[in-house]
Amino acid sequence: MGRSRRTIPEELLLLALDPATGTTAQPQSLDLGLAGAQLVELALAGRIAPDGDRIAVVLPRPTGDPTLDSALELLRRRGSPVRAVHWIGGPRLGLRQTYLTHLERCGMVHAVAGQMCGVLPTTRYQATDTAISREIRARLDSAIRTGVPPDPRTAALAALAHAVGLGKHLYPGNEGRSCRSRLRDLIRHDPMGGLVAHAVMDVQNGAGPQPRRAPNGGAPPRKNGAVRATAGAPAHAPEHPEHQPRHPAGGMARAGAR
Repeated sequence: MGRSRRTIPEELLLLALDPATGTTAQPQSLDLGLAGAQLVELALAGRIAPDGDRIAVVLPRPTGDPTLDSALELLRRRGSPVRAVHWIGGPRLGLRQTYLTHLERCGMVHAVAGQMCGVLPTTRYQATDTAISREIRARLDSAIRTGVPPDPRTAALAALAHAVGLGKHLYPGNEGRSCRSRLRDLIRHDPMGGLVAHAVMDVQNGAGPQPRRAPNGGAPPRKNGAVRATAGAPAHAPEHPEHQPRHPAGGMARAGAR
């Protein structure tokens, strides 16, 4: 996959960055959205395809993007199609920070060091070239206000933006109500984007992976007196990226379920 084109996870994160504060809107649901955006990007690259409510690998060849290839390899290792809601609801700690570090290395954002409570080091991220964010936003605005069916990438981006709750960030107040409604309606223009967006919302609504039951129908198995965590249970990083220590701009971290 050529790097001349921004990926949907990158664009979703740029949309979520507040240009005034350097923080990300909806940070916890954004983690889910980034995992879903990886699926959409892999589908657009011809590596995966929807199989009902599941995701199947159809071409395991690497894309050349390290984070996408990590996700693709994890999907391939499953050996059989995986439900989108299970994939998105799986633990993906650090995925948001991975993409922030990547955007910094690519020159699209720059990190601003600071302190929280005058003691703890923090990092906020400001867009380096606001024209990029304006171009992404203009595509959404055009799809919303003209009524012309958007291209698959823009439709998927709109679906994910709605799913993670960016509507009120992008189109605030009563005056933005109609735009938020039309943003939601764009889900229907891309089947894969719609599948993933609904899976993101399902996970937020508690429809993600459920704890396994014991064979006799009793409580989940225990180990050392504690309930054993389900491998696919949702786990989201509670911290905001701006409250994390700055990471060195080294090689790109592996993303995806561990």
